[in-house]
Parts: sequence; structure tokens; C-alpha cells
Amino acid sequence: MSRWPIGVFTSVDAGLGVHLDVARELEIPSVQVHAPHQQTRTPQMAEQFLANCADAGITVTCVFGGFEGESYADIATTARTVGLVPEAVRAARLQEMKEISDFTRLLGCDAVGLHIGFVPEDRSSASYQSLLDVTRDLLDHADRNDQFVHLETGQETADHLLEFISDVGRDNLRINFDPANMILYGTGDPIEALRKVGHLVRSVHCKDGKWAPEGQRGTAWGTEVPLGAGDVGMETYLRTLAQIGYTGPLTIEREIPQDRERQKADIRTAVNLLTSLRESVLG
Repeated sequence: MSRWPIGVFTSVDAGLGVHLDVARELEIPSVQVHAPHQQTRTPQMAEQFLANCADAGITVTCVFGGFEGESYADIATTARTVGLVPEAVRAARLQEMKEISDFTRLLGCDAVGLHIGFVPEDRSSASYQSLLDVTRDLLDHADRNDQFVHLETGQETADHLLEFISDVGRDNLRINFDPANMILYGTGDPIEALRKVGHLVRSVHCKDGKWAPEGQRGTAWGTEVPLGAGDVGMETYLRTLAQIGYTGPLTIEREIPQDRERQKADIRTAVNLLTSLRESVLG
């Protein structure tokens, strides 16, 4: 696969990604996939999905986990419900991520991704220490499947994310960098964050957003917008990716499943923008 192939976030039967036929229609050569529901995480589903990908010339680069009961209604609800952080569901969600890791292996993919949730600030707390144990358990399982685990950025500052990864202490824990999420959650300038965590970035999202009003960042959502229309600065983003030595896919994510036609149009525009910027940055 050439340097910086265009990608798109897709779904099988769960999550906010576009359907595979959109990637096929737009001739996008790589996809990240939201893991399907448990009842369809079967060898038969994997075989069929891989056949569809092969027919379209598409490579699967990462499979993302998500869970029943998660809600992104607002930042406070996100903190309470998302990822492996909520203690009441940690054990069940760990088991589900292990099953997603096994399904990912059926797809021949070496990367499993997720939002781990809002990592507790107090590194000495019992909740933080338990989260370290759960994360190590998942990583050890993924390692047996010859996989990396990618934590998606946004819910922590770059500094706290680096602290957590260091405390976990596993070589197969890496980062899926989403610049818009830093803006949407109000957790830091995305370009500064990318420079800090770049040595651990193994996959990225190309998504754009606008900051929440001054004084509300971190408590109120920013706004996701079409690629190139927000505050990330896509040319600077790509130039920074080049500086940190990132060579993997540029995976477009556009989270407006309620309007599939607009979603597809925005992805088409994003493909054109990234194709042009890629040529400009890489020469």
C-alpha cells in the first residue's frame, strides 16, 4: 500500500460509519471498520466481508470496538458511559473487546481500536489502577492475536494520555489520532497534541471541527464540520504527520449517519481535499 492511502470509517451493522458500498463507489482503497454486533461477529460474516473488500480492492486497517449503553449526548454523559472506564461494565466490556480482537484476527487485521473513555485524573486512585489492569489484560489478549490496540484521542489531554500509556507499560498500545476530537472535547490544540504523541501514532482520522465558545470548552461540545471547514487546519495537520514520519492511511470520518447523502457528499469532498493536499505535502 502506498504512503498515505485514503481511507474511510465504515460499519457492517453497528456504529456511525458509512457502508462499504460508499467506499467502493468512491474508489477508496482502505477502511477502518466498526465491529459488528455480537451475533454477527462470526467466521461467516468475516469471510463474506473480506470477500466484499477483496472484490472492491479494499484493505481493512483497523477494527473499532463500541458498546451498548454508550452515549455521546453531551460531554458529561460521554464521561459516564463510554469505553472501559465505567466501572460497573468494565468486566463485560473487556470480554467483548477480547471477542472483537478475535473477530479482527478473522479479518486478517493487526489493529483493534476503541475510545477507552475518560481516564481518571488521579493516577493513585483505585479506579485508575483497575483500569490499568483491565487495559493490560486486553493488550495481552491482543498480543496473542499479533495485534496492536489503538486508543483514539480526544477525551484526555496529550500529556495525560502519554502518562496512561506509560503506566500501562505494554509495547502494543498505540494511538489512533483524531484531531477534531481534541477540539470537540476541548482537550487541547490538535497540532500541539500530535507533536507530543506522534511517536505512538499508528493510525489517524481525518475529521474537522470547530471549538465550543470561549469559556465552554471542555464542558460543551464543539461542532463537527466537513473536512477543511473547521479549526484543525488540514494542510498543517498533514505536514505535521509528515514530520512525525506517519505513512499509514488517511482515514476520513464523518459522523452524520442521519443524513447519508450529505455524509457521502462530504466524504467525496474530503477525498478530493486530501488527494490534493497529499500531492502538495509529499510532492
